[in-house]
Amino acid sequence: MKRIINLMVLLLTAVSLSAAPKPKSLPHQNQTVDGYRGIWFTLGQMKKYGDKYSGGLGTYTMKHIPMAAYAKEVNKTFFVYGGTPQDGERYLQCMIGCYDHNTGMLQKPRLVYDKGQNGVNDPHDNPTIQIDKDGYIWVFVAGRGNKRNGVRFRSNKPYDITSFKYINEDIMAYPQIHYSPEKGFFLFFTRYDGKRQLFFRTSKDGKKWSEHKQIASIKEEGDKQSGHYQITNCRGQKVVSAFNRHPNGGCDGRTNIYFIQSEDWGQTWTTVDGTPIELPLTTLYNDALVRDYQSQGRNCYIKDVNFDKDGNPVILYLTSDNHLPGPEGGIRKWHTLHWTGSEWVESQFTTSTHSYDSGSIWTEDDKEWTVIIPSDEGPQPLGSGGGIVRWVSRNEGKTWKRAGTITSGTERNHGYVRRPQNAHEGFYAYWADGNPDHIAPSRLYFYTKDGQVFQMPYDMSEEWCKPIPFCTEKKK
Repeated sequence: MKRIINLMVLLLTAVSLSAAPKPKSLPHQNQTVDGYRGIWFTLGQMKKYGDKYSGGLGTYTMKHIPMAAYAKEVNKTFFVYGGTPQDGERYLQCMIGCYDHNTGMLQKPRLVYDKGQNGVNDPHDNPTIQIDKDGYIWVFVAGRGNKRNGVRFRSNKPYDITSFKYINEDIMAYPQIHYSPEKGFFLFFTRYDGKRQLFFRTSKDGKKWSEHKQIASIKEEGDKQSGHYQITNCRGQKVVSAFNRHPNGGCDGRTNIYFIQSEDWGQTWTTVDGTPIELPLTTLYNDALVRDYQSQGRNCYIKDVNFDKDGNPVILYLTSDNHLPGPEGGIRKWHTLHWTGSEWVESQFTTSTHSYDSGSIWTEDDKEWTVIIPSDEGPQPLGSGGGIVRWVSRNEGKTWKRAGTITSGTERNHGYVRRPQNAHEGFYAYWADGNPDHIAPSRLYFYTKDGQVFQMPYDMSEEWCKPIPFCTEKKK
């Protein structure tokens, strides 16, 4: 069976590569935009208590990794997001911005790829970012399904957002791009071969890529399809993937947590304790399964994965009764799951009002780990997002305490809190706001480690501009 799957993957890869022509023109590329304006989106799947999810989704999805990166060489944070031209337009522009820590100023954002010219308003096509050893900024614009390719761009100058050039394109949904100065790029991504299937590829230079290698296609008896979502990370040449499964391929029923790792840039793979495994994984109960939520009838939404001081994984996730908004979804519980080197230690520390409430975990401080999530009810209490809260653990995730209220009393829900790669204290997290109940302007924000929240200017008249003080965290 695995041999047949691998042959099918190779065949599909050849077809996709032959059907990936260079775009004829990119008429709006490298355009300067006069302000930071996030995309508003609705999935359009209305339920008894509202949409499955909607609102300001400029930093969506959690499966686009990373969306920001700090470069110490120039003391700047570069970040991407899903933008829109102006109020009231549902029209996706894949944007890049820059924050200069020396001056405390934001640069006018640039349009890397205009998706709206192809009629796309969907932030599933949001970009991700990476910086290579020579300082060139890479933007990987996501595709959707197998019909809409992802597109790769590289800046024309190191550490500069003013212009980008097209490199290549291919099937690439949910791009998660990691980098090693010695090895080059490691790309986790999704193909829609029937349903959502997990793959990876590598490239030394971002131009020539290895074949598609499949990670998982797990089905149980009675399933017609398989499906998965993954969250990944990289430390040195170690890459990891924490992923769930979708019974019968339907993503509304996502469940379970599987974990795999490679310490040789994808040549061989093991479980967390070093047990060798062969990819793709195809059986429901295998050595990579670390939490069985399917038997409990629980959904599982993996939000982030990070490393402790020893390089052991820490997974942040949320569980719920199902995907439905409002009280029909039951109690949504936030968890962390930490591999200590000998066992998985789980902690359930708070609840949320929506299954698509999303945030991140920071573990660079040995004495204190931080989770920043929209766990407070927001002004639109039945929609995704809410009030942003900071939680801390001082015993490696065994217990957590609420440390501060970051946003409260806002007009719109805030959500999809993202952790920049190598996050600087002055741009520690960023996210967007939005009203999930109806289309409205969406603004972008960033948070400093000392508790200040700044709004990115919605309108800018100068090339560089100070961010707008928005609020100060109320610490406990």
